[in-house]
Amino acid sequence: MLHGTGPGATGWANFSRNIEGLAGKYRMIALDSPGWGGSDTIDPTVENRGFVNAEAVKLLMDELGIEKAALVGNSMGGATALQFCAMYPERLSHLITMGSGLFGNPLIFSPGGMSEGIRIIVETYRNPTPENFKRLVSIMVYDSSFVTDELCEMRSRSSLKSPANLANWLKGFSPDAKPGMSVAEIQSKVATYQGPSLFIHGRDDRVVPMEGTLQLVSMVQNSAAHIFNRCGHWAQIEHAAAFNALLDGFLQANGVTPASGGTALGAPPTGEKAKAWGG
Repeated sequence: MLHGTGPGATGWANFSRNIEGLAGKYRMIALDSPGWGGSDTIDPTVENRGFVNAEAVKLLMDELGIEKAALVGNSMGGATALQFCAMYPERLSHLITMGSGLFGNPLIFSPGGMSEGIRIIVETYRNPTPENFKRLVSIMVYDSSFVTDELCEMRSRSSLKSPANLANWLKGFSPDAKPGMSVAEIQSKVATYQGPSLFIHGRDDRVVPMEGTLQLVSMVQNSAAHIFNRCGHWAQIEHAAAFNALLDGFLQANGVTPASGGTALGAPPTGEKAKAWGG
């Protein structure tokens, strides 16, 4: 489970509702990418973030003795999954992205340049106040009931624990940032991937245009797309129960047998665990 790029995000914050909803059926691993949560920071002017993120997944799999894994990535996590697919296709069993795409591809039906959501993410990295986090969370979701003062204050405190992570993320926009694999090269490699793929998007995503998912499903042969209506950038959070059922059905339809005696699909968590959402 690969989280997104928002300040203060973690693997558990992004996917707690899905991990709890599918508990007992699958082995699920949520990592903090380099520069987030408990992981070491990286300097994008020294190492390309895309390469580092994909390599971190591969090294974790090596350490845990996992030959192949299904990667489930939200936003930046989806970009990591696509980068991993380009670099290590033999280690990938299923490719699942949501709210993602091949960033840098020309869009036909969507405005060019930085999206409204990305602009607010950048502003929040520069000034991670609870007020800016309220703007950030508001842009991530369709349903405003997800925007709580507790969540915004928690995310602000979490991000301020590591000023180096905030500064290094912003270096990714510097002309000195290390270049990664070109979009054209990633696209050419991902287009040859033959494993089962599922691309998910919220119809009302204001961070990454839905067109990114439509491009992916048009180029990957063994793939499907699912669009959630009344859904922003966090499909796995706003529509947690439906997302869990979709993921469960996709995996089972494509050769994955749930653990013996696994629990039925559970409801998303509530209370304190439900407040720890990430972006």
